[in-house]
Amino acid sequence: MAADPWEIDRLDLPGYLKRLGIPARAPSRDALDELHEAHVRAFTFDNVDVLLDQHPGVGLDAVQAKFAGRGRGGYCFEHSTIVAAALERLGYDVRRHLGRVGDPAAGTQQGRSHMVVEVVLDGQRLLCDPGFGMSLLRPIPLADGAESDQDGWPYRVVSTGDGLWGLQRFREAGWELAHITDEYEVKPIDVVMAHHYTSTFPGIHFRSGLMLGKHLPGRHVMVTHQTVTVRRPGEPTEHRPLRDGELSEWLRTLEVPLDADEEARLLERVAVLG
Repeated sequence: MAADPWEIDRLDLPGYLKRLGIPARAPSRDALDELHEAHVRAFTFDNVDVLLDQHPGVGLDAVQAKFAGRGRGGYCFEHSTIVAAALERLGYDVRRHLGRVGDPAAGTQQGRSHMVVEVVLDGQRLLCDPGFGMSLLRPIPLADGAESDQDGWPYRVVSTGDGLWGLQRFREAGWELAHITDEYEVKPIDVVMAHHYTSTFPGIHFRSGLMLGKHLPGRHVMVTHQTVTVRRPGEPTEHRPLRDGELSEWLRTLEVPLDADEEARLLERVAVLG
């Protein structure tokens, strides 16, 4: 039998689940929802290591050392890599997909550089998206017109044709397209190449600005090098400038476990961003 290209046997599953604070459970919709929500509440979505020029890569060993070992977060390739490995180890039928963030109709669509996870459970296809800026709390059916209320935040999946799936989220102005996922085969080298682009290409937003977000009880917070955005279900979005010296406070609030040198370098890096 050929070796598993994703090397899921290398995952420290007990260590990962301990970090989430949940037990190993047999595959079910409730267990899947529990793991997905525990993951997005445990880890930040962030590009800190990209800004610090210290990203360890997106291989499973590096990702689990960062997430399960240190309690650090990261961006989509890392989140989806470890979630996919954990789900496979737990017995789920898992598929990995890449897609494009943004809306082509608005001219904002980006390269094929977002990673999601599909789970097929009891004949139903489910979209897991643990590594988006404001991630899904729980999986949503991968079916045209499927809607999901995520603790007051509505999401919807739409088929855009040719095996493409759009994830929409409802905001003050109505439904907006977050990203489009395709169904082409994904291999580890595809993730490595996409990560290389998003972490090194001059002008890419992951290198030109801070992104640090997390689901907290009753709210989602996104901090950049310039702004703070707080979303609460059913309430207007709070969007304001980041105050001088405030980033350190958010690193504590969002529980970002940086060592003293990393925090000092991040504050220095953010201070010179435009």
